[in-house]
Amino acid sequence: MRAHDVKEILIDKTEIAKRVDELVDEIIESGQPDRLVVIGILKGSFMFFADLMRSFYRHDAHPHIDFMTLSSYGAGTQSSGTVEIIHDIRENLVDANVLLVDDILDSGRTLAFSKKLMMERGAKSVHSCVLLDKKTHRAVEFEADYAGFQIDDLFVVGYGLDYDNLYRELPHIAKVNFQ
Repeated sequence: MRAHDVKEILIDKTEIAKRVDELVDEIIESGQPDRLVVIGILKGSFMFFADLMRSFYRHDAHPHIDFMTLSSYGAGTQSSGTVEIIHDIRENLVDANVLLVDDILDSGRTLAFSKKLMMERGAKSVHSCVLLDKKTHRAVEFEADYAGFQIDDLFVVGYGLDYDNLYRELPHIAKVNFQ
């Protein structure tokens, strides 16, 4: 028997789809840069990333895409404080305009690490887009350029986010209730 449940839906799939389209509208309206490289931070961003990319098509925008896998959580519910590169990108970033896409901005460590790394690799600019922004746990000073939803200090799953690699497949964002 599990010591948790995920029955409480916080953001349904219709709200997510609407907000993803709005985010791409915001990104495009801020000026479509030359040589845009969109980098998904895996595993959590994969659903959000895919939907963002499909929405770029509406604007006749065709960015390069790449992925990197970073870890700061392991199997726990709290960041370890150290960001580790599990899988790196292959795209050349010299003079590229980079958009980092992540599932949730929590401590800020992953995105701050990623932004610094992309700049060191020669990117002209680095912006960030997150599905969820949880401002209560910032360990480093970092704000996303584009954020889908602000959430309270809750542990959430679904739409790519997981608890111990479970529940990524949910089409919505749900609160994990620990018992």
